[in-house]
Amino acid sequence: MSFAIIRNTNYKKDNLAGLYKHNERKNTNYSNKNIDKSKFSLNYSLKKCNTTYLNAFKTLQNQYDLKGRVISTTNILCEYVITSDKEFFEKIGEKETYRYFKTAYKFVSSYQNLGEEFIVSAKVHNDEATPHLHIVFIPVVHKLDTKSGKQINKIACSEYWKGKDSYKRLQDNFYSYMTKSGFDLERGQKGNIHIETDKLKKITNYEVQKYEMQSINLEQEKEIIDTEELKKEYKRVIRKFNTLATQYTRIKNLTDTTNERLEDIEIENHNIKLENSRLKQENKNLKNYINKSIEWMSLILNWSMDRVNKMINKFIERKEDVKDERKHKLKSNKR
Repeated sequence: MSFAIIRNTNYKKDNLAGLYKHNERKNTNYSNKNIDKSKFSLNYSLKKCNTTYLNAFKTLQNQYDLKGRVISTTNILCEYVITSDKEFFEKIGEKETYRYFKTAYKFVSSYQNLGEEFIVSAKVHNDEATPHLHIVFIPVVHKLDTKSGKQINKIACSEYWKGKDSYKRLQDNFYSYMTKSGFDLERGQKGNIHIETDKLKKITNYEVQKYEMQSINLEQEKEIIDTEELKKEYKRVIRKFNTLATQYTRIKNLTDTTNERLEDIEIENHNIKLENSRLKQENKNLKNYINKSIEWMSLILNWSMDRVNKMINKFIERKEDVKDERKHKLKSNKR
């Protein structure tokens, strides 16, 4: 059985450039080996963004007079990644796949009373192993201004995702909406993470087996006529149900904790990738700066660049030698 999968990530200003380039396929090279550049033409937009995500955000902010303080740490955009498994899309075909994503787009437009106007971009990717939809939107909440009494539109990510069960409610509503629209799916796992069945069995194997066996025993009917025996059986059933309830809670907590941890790992991995990309760019800029500096030095000294490079290398080597000498002296003194 296939799952109705919807996953959310929040973004600050500094992260939008990378998100835009990835979703809109503006990069020259991609670290994700699943992306097939020859299939770019198969991608399509349900809502096209004709500028960068940051520019689109600023335009909508001014156009709709969006309230809310925006600083460097503010989450100003959210992104849903909506999909299912590869077999599901192969089974329903291209036309129904389009309807699946179009239906998901309508869901996002109306969920939490968002409004389609606050969707920045909706891009379907067919150039990877499994089709999926990226929907980027401003987390706008609609509320009454306590001073004026008028309704205002406010950028408020924390209010949009208010409550510990906000993602659970999202998945419940998404699953309900998609199945009512005619798609044969199961609800996705809590925390947006889908654990393979064999892995989940390994994690909870003992508890699940014990729970299932006791449930089967409990369901076996008994023909009892004696009143006292009925009372005893009734008490036994109540005790057993209490035991099962405790075991169910333990299993649920175990799987929920596992799923939440996997979600945290996925977010951490994403942030590491973004940081790695930023450091690579800084390294590139630094190299360019050094090369320019060497070029200027060669012009000022009227030396060749090769000569300047040799001079710099000698200077670095001397510094390293001095460092080594100091370390050697410190070790000698400790002895």
